[in-house]
Amino acid sequence: MNKNLKSVERRNFLKLTGTGAFTAAMVAGGAGMLWSNEAVAQTASEEKEREAAADHVMIIATAYVLGASRSYPILQLDLKENIQNATNGKVYVKLAPGGQLGAGGALVQKVQGGTIQAAQHSLSNFAPFASAVDLINMPYFCGSNQRFTNLVSSDQWKSEVHPKVEAKGFKTLFYVVIDPRVVAVRKGGAGAVLAPSDLEGVKFRVPGSKMLQQYYRMVGANPTPVAWGETPSAIKQGVADALDPSVGALYVFGFKDILSHVTFTQAVPDSQVFSCNLEWFNSLPEDVQEGIEFASEITGQQNLAKVPAARNYAMAELRKSGVEFHSLSDDQLGEWKDAGGYQRSEWDSFKVELAGSMDTFAKLEEAAGTQGRLFVHDA
Repeated sequence: MNKNLKSVERRNFLKLTGTGAFTAAMVAGGAGMLWSNEAVAQTASEEKEREAAADHVMIIATAYVLGASRSYPILQLDLKENIQNATNGKVYVKLAPGGQLGAGGALVQKVQGGTIQAAQHSLSNFAPFASAVDLINMPYFCGSNQRFTNLVSSDQWKSEVHPKVEAKGFKTLFYVVIDPRVVAVRKGGAGAVLAPSDLEGVKFRVPGSKMLQQYYRMVGANPTPVAWGETPSAIKQGVADALDPSVGALYVFGFKDILSHVTFTQAVPDSQVFSCNLEWFNSLPEDVQEGIEFASEITGQQNLAKVPAARNYAMAELRKSGVEFHSLSDDQLGEWKDAGGYQRSEWDSFKVELAGSMDTFAKLEEAAGTQGRLFVHDA
């Protein structure tokens, strides 16, 4: 893009945000229309008209900039559009992307307190409210995209988990599939990791999850807890040798120039959810509630369709920096499952603690393994 176009885009963005039309600026930017004065004016006018005509304003906050969906498919613009259309314009959605209002646990608290109506956050952020949610971090329980989708769309999950989440003041809008976590090794590190034996002595960056720490210990690594914000410098400096977000997350958060090898081990999903304040949702007229639910279902299916395209974009960008990717055969995956999978007795205490009983866990296990009506691509 030439300098003149860039300066026009910047000027139009500042013009919109300066007049308080931040959402209009986001919509125009997300649609690639900031270069056109006419398109910008039309977008601003449309957004103003939509907000004035709506009966309800819904703030939806995320940690990601709008363009992130190219490699990290949370589809916040699609969700806005779908809610507005499915409610016949009765709801106007104001987006707060890019961490403007916080991220992760901070957004969960704002939704619970009713400061904002809805937000995107990791599924693990729900665990303090409904412990069964943390089952997603149990290795190979629902690590593949399809098993995760089977699980969270099942009647068993909805009957076991959703009432507990709702008791804490939340309504689940839809679950966002990103991709499984991977094994990503830093440049100058251990080389390609294809089997658990390749992790021997590797300092593996882990979040605060006890389950992830136990899993990486079981497969031979040296789990090293590092706060997410400090992880890039820890990887660069060799404080940690490897980490495990999804490929899309590795690209979005700027790891592409400090990694050498990425292996698809499919152990644990890197999943997100859009949650809504339940009291606010219940205060809406029935037709508006149904519209929001239908819009959430539509956006959820758009997300599933977007997963392989987003992954391919992130992989192509990482390859430009010399990152090599490794997919594993069934036999190779079997080695990882044998070493750290949820079938091992070391996980029994987690099953009882999180699911409530081995019987309940067995029902959720069956749900994860049962193909539902929704299909999603796996790496």
